[in-house]
Amino acid sequence: MAKKKRNLFISGVLILSVANIVIKVIGLMFKIPLTNIIGDSGMGYFNSAYTIYVWFYMISTAGLPVAVSIMISEARAKGNVKEVNRIFRVTLVMFLIIGFVGSASMMFGSGGFAALIGNDGARLSIFAIAPTLFFICISSAIRGYFQGYQYMAPTAVSQLIEALGKLIFGILLATYAIGCGFALTKVSAFALLGIVTAVFLGMVYLIVMKIRFKSEEFDEDYVSKIDKNLPVRSSGKIASTVAKIAIPVTISSSVMSLTNLIDLSIVMRRLQSIGLSQAMSNAIWGNYSSLAVPMFNLPPVLIYPISYSLVPLLSAHIADGKTELAKDEMKRAIRVSAIIILPMALGLSVMAEPILKLLYNKNSAEMAAPLLSILALSVFFVGMIAITNAILQATKHERLPIFSMLAGAVVKIITSIVLIGIPSVGIYGTPIGTLLCYGTTTVINFYYISKYVDIRPQIFPTFVKPLVASVICCFGAYGTYLAVGLFVDVNSARAANALATFAALGVAVVLYMVSVLLFRALSREDMQMIPKGEKIYSILHKIKLM
Repeated sequence: MAKKKRNLFISGVLILSVANIVIKVIGLMFKIPLTNIIGDSGMGYFNSAYTIYVWFYMISTAGLPVAVSIMISEARAKGNVKEVNRIFRVTLVMFLIIGFVGSASMMFGSGGFAALIGNDGARLSIFAIAPTLFFICISSAIRGYFQGYQYMAPTAVSQLIEALGKLIFGILLATYAIGCGFALTKVSAFALLGIVTAVFLGMVYLIVMKIRFKSEEFDEDYVSKIDKNLPVRSSGKIASTVAKIAIPVTISSSVMSLTNLIDLSIVMRRLQSIGLSQAMSNAIWGNYSSLAVPMFNLPPVLIYPISYSLVPLLSAHIADGKTELAKDEMKRAIRVSAIIILPMALGLSVMAEPILKLLYNKNSAEMAAPLLSILALSVFFVGMIAITNAILQATKHERLPIFSMLAGAVVKIITSIVLIGIPSVGIYGTPIGTLLCYGTTTVINFYYISKYVDIRPQIFPTFVKPLVASVICCFGAYGTYLAVGLFVDVNSARAANALATFAALGVAVVLYMVSVLLFRALSREDMQMIPKGEKIYSILHKIKLM
């Protein structure tokens, strides 16, 4: 049974990883032409509205899917399959109410939110994106249900539909608005209507999949004991339990999106306090949030699937009384995540400018590159937060991340207020604040899992080995880029920059893989966490690399 659960975990990680990579690529394909269409100023309005939406989204959906997946996993582990449907019905009603209230709040409060962040031109964009919240709440309820079964395919496909829809409808509507001669404030709103349409289509797909889903097929294969006579909790009791799990998760998750919202307000106002106009401040924010932030968000997509799939897996192990097996899975997840995320964080920092020049015009890329170099270092901490939060949630310590995230948020706000107001620092205070914020949260989370879960990762094999390997690969990457630059003009020719960048990234990948294997940073058990890991291990073992 444990092997079947692990197979579901691995397949879930694979499905979500592939989907997330594709989604992020599509997201870049959306942001790049959109930035070219509406410029940094237009993206300032777009990203201001989107930041507010993300805060509402996190409040509305961060905790409930986790609660649904945990409760369904536990019910199935006990064989109480009748309770699963009641859990879903109760949480769906909760989601519908939350989605309606959230969308209405964004619509009727759009003017107030625009004034709060010091960007009056974003009002129409905030109003336009508001209905998305209602649709995404329904989608989240169904995703939480499927996550409880460790069945990640519907989630992945629905997210792909959303990404493709956003790309197609967002660009079409923005282009239409530009063709009509509308102001940038209205063009941004049209682009956001594309997101509304895309999320609606993703919701429709999930509804169809839920109707067609045959839970008994999963229960027969993966539940060891099915007892249809087990008592089923009342709707009120289920709602109470959901709230106990979801509220702490929601608070801890929404703290960072709230901080980003506050940060947006701080950035706009503090930049204006050092002599910049609202239009110039909006353009600077648009450059940072459209170029640096999306690239920063790319690497963690390989860690999030592990954290999503880890919660129901650990919950099932703990419900079965297999505590030591659960602890082994936790340590392994931290180690594998560190091996994945460390080279990405350092590599993105070192290669920030060449990578941005692949995608954006030279001036915008050069402006955003130093910001991304600082921000990219936070990627490692984001990955560790995702895994440690999942561990704390699965072990019934879901309240603890509230305090770690609040501590990080306070650090970020204070740092941003102080640094952005210094003319020589300005916008650089934002990525510095983010780095200190996530670093603080990570340290506190590791303290929590050490004290309350009794998990203490070994520092040298878990972090030092992949860190050394990452430094080696970064030196190799940057050296390769400079070497190619001796023969071609990487500064003015985009094709030459692309050649040098891809050569550097190729060398980096090879150097990192060889270094990890030579340092014995991966064990056989670690390899089993990845798809086809056992076969890969057998090949490497035969050639004496493991």
